[in-house]
Amino acid sequence: MYRQIADALKAAIDAGQYGPGDRLPGENPLAAEHGVAVMTARQALRTLASEGVAEPRKGAGFFVLAPFKPIRWHGIARLAREQWGSGASIFSADDSRPLTVEADVLGAVTAPDAVVEVLQLRTGERAFARSRRHLVEGRPVLVSTSYLPLDLAEGTPIASVDTGPGGIYARLADQGVAPEHFREEIQIRTPSDDEMAALNLSGGTAVIKLCRTAYTADGRAVEVNDITMDSQAYVLEYNFDA
Repeated sequence: MYRQIADALKAAIDAGQYGPGDRLPGENPLAAEHGVAVMTARQALRTLASEGVAEPRKGAGFFVLAPFKPIRWHGIARLAREQWGSGASIFSADDSRPLTVEADVLGAVTAPDAVVEVLQLRTGERAFARSRRHLVEGRPVLVSTSYLPLDLAEGTPIASVDTGPGGIYARLADQGVAPEHFREEIQIRTPSDDEMAALNLSGGTAVIKLCRTAYTADGRAVEVNDITMDSQAYVLEYNFDA
């Protein structure tokens, strides 16, 4: 029943009965209208929130969100050397809409054990980290933290908020350690409280966890990027030959 109620509300939104910013009927009126328990009506509203159709506002109810065109994550084209090597941002291969990046240079940090292993750091050796939050049309869609060996980051433009044209990979290439191979691992899971806050997610919305490692031609790992994406904001696309 909660699915039927959610579908009925979506049909009303599609028909123009409710527009962006409009408040949807509350759980009590919905329960009375459909002859169901309040919990069933509440689940219907939460379903719309998890699908990116509506958002809850504390103490005010659920409100219709403006339609958001998903970003197409071009998994191969965005990492091609001709992309970042030409000074273009990786994101520009995904979407033409203006991107706002909130960057923070974290500096030397104690990296997670998995990162220490991949970067082959010595016991007690710290990594260099920088974080980013991406917003498109004012909507936070992605947060990430990059970890690099200290010797490749400290005292270089990588340690600046603005790393310059082409970003981190172009700056690594400037040092003669250009990425030549990438590995990405993808997982879908429930977000943590911090991720929900950073991406402004409602309960029930999953996140895409993507861990990307960049390797040089001789197999040295020079960056591990821990990425968290709003699953409602992205479509992952990979084009490759058989």
